[in-house]
Amino acid sequence: MNAEKVAAHIINWLKDYVGASGLKGFTVGVSGGIDSAVTSTLCARTGYPVIALNMPIHQASDQISRSSAHISWLCETYDNVTGHDVNLTPVFEQVKTTLPPDIQDGLTMANTRSRLRMITLYAFASHHRMLVTGTGNKVEDFGVGFYTKYGDGGVDISPIADLMKTDVYALGRYLGVSRDILSARPTDGLWEDNRTDESQIGASYEELEWAMAYEAGDKSQDITDHQKDVLDVYKKFNRANRHKMEPIPVCTIPGALKL
Repeated sequence: MNAEKVAAHIINWLKDYVGASGLKGFTVGVSGGIDSAVTSTLCARTGYPVIALNMPIHQASDQISRSSAHISWLCETYDNVTGHDVNLTPVFEQVKTTLPPDIQDGLTMANTRSRLRMITLYAFASHHRMLVTGTGNKVEDFGVGFYTKYGDGGVDISPIADLMKTDVYALGRYLGVSRDILSARPTDGLWEDNRTDESQIGASYEELEWAMAYEAGDKSQDITDHQKDVLDVYKKFNRANRHKMEPIPVCTIPGALKL
């Protein structure tokens, strides 16, 4: 991948889109991970106003520090960027008091965290007339569906969703993203035990990218037992999360029934 040309292409795409939309700029959630770091930097390079939000909810200290450091770097490097810290922990705790204890399982509350962040992003974006900018990459968004529906999946535009995770890292190195972010193990930051993406999925992003390419290509090649296991993981997530990747089903009423 030619990182310089890919970056220029995405930046021009962002400029064209926001210009045609009539809106003023971009709102991005910054997590301390590579995807949001690259996305926010690309938005900053458009020259349009950017709001970068750090939205901790019982967050691990290293995630908070990486996010804060990246936002500080953005603000120092690009005069069109404004950073905000919005502590959503009290809001999350208040939501928990309104829900029956029996539905407060780990996955439900992890997704609730993500949806609280989506609400916050849209509050800022609506007030400032901006676009909520997604940070999902291709293997997450269209391979295993590793995101929260109407959480981090609730966005207006997705500038890096045609890039694999390894491409995002290459772009991050070109854009000058910090070594701390580049070396951090990917995590969605939605669990208090700070579990990684790989531990949740059961395969690395490099393995998932291989599986995604294999499924879309020639399946006649011989593969190892480990690769078969990776394929099983990929297909399990792809099948279970297909509802996130397809349009919402609409029940079409035959015209004769409407007469």
